[in-house]
Amino acid sequence: MFREKIKVFDCTIRDGGLINNHDFDERFVREVYKALSGAGVDYMEIGYKNSKRLFSPKDFGKWKFCEDSDIEKVITGIKSKTKISVMVDVDRVDIEDIKPKKESPVDMIRVASYVKDIDKAIFLVNHFADKGYETTVNIMAISRALDNELTEALGQLEKECKAQVIYIVDSFGALYQETTEFLIKKFKSILKTKEIGMHAHNNQQLAFANTIEAIIHNANFVDGTVYGLGRAAGNCPLELLIGFLKNPKFDIRPILDLISKEFIPLREKIEWGYIVPYAITGMLDEHPKSAIALRDSDKKENYREFYESLLGEDID
Repeated sequence: MFREKIKVFDCTIRDGGLINNHDFDERFVREVYKALSGAGVDYMEIGYKNSKRLFSPKDFGKWKFCEDSDIEKVITGIKSKTKISVMVDVDRVDIEDIKPKKESPVDMIRVASYVKDIDKAIFLVNHFADKGYETTVNIMAISRALDNELTEALGQLEKECKAQVIYIVDSFGALYQETTEFLIKKFKSILKTKEIGMHAHNNQQLAFANTIEAIIHNANFVDGTVYGLGRAAGNCPLELLIGFLKNPKFDIRPILDLISKEFIPLREKIEWGYIVPYAITGMLDEHPKSAIALRDSDKKENYREFYESLLGEDID
């Protein structure tokens, strides 16, 4: 499907970092950036800009904090039009640590927020926009948002927020195509001056399908990760997304090379992707943390017991 306005946003290092405490080495991150650049991907989200007062660098890798100097080491010397993004969470960033855009290699800052914290998200976005950055608001756990609260939040975002893009984030991989269509149409009916984005998780193997549904209904910012890398069930596979879009500016071959050389070996070390416990949490609209804990236990394949425990049923 070709539509020139569509922007492809890669979250491989940021979402993948949720598996390994953001501890990818510089060589790996540089290889990802190089492949994305060769593929013509519009944005690469390289990690979080989190507060070192709240998170110790002893416990996390450098992509939890995304110092400008670390980013520059990765991107220097690579000819690229791919823009760099970082994500901040409401209440987890020290805004004084964010330099003005003209002093930073970062192009975009995305603010992740639940509906209840939309006031805080607007404050952060407007602050970063005033420093010269492109900005988005990513509304997390959208499947849990009450309709009236979402309507009010979208109204605030339209009237008060400088973000160019507002994202639907299916944090639990719980959405189906019908709900995706409903949400896109709802967002577009209220957000007259913003683009709509889609960030889908793959608990029920619907991340790609739901992203296609969002595109059909005119969402122009779409997220993916190489080989679906991401916490638990992972995300919409970037290679499928590029293959679907039929835009001649994209070249899938560098991504295929990257998967062969880097991600197949990585898959031997780290587990991600569709697995039944993650499907169960998706079906029940639950955070995948319980399934992640199961996969680290000696009952990792006891699916029925896990399912019944989430339902609160007695287990015989």
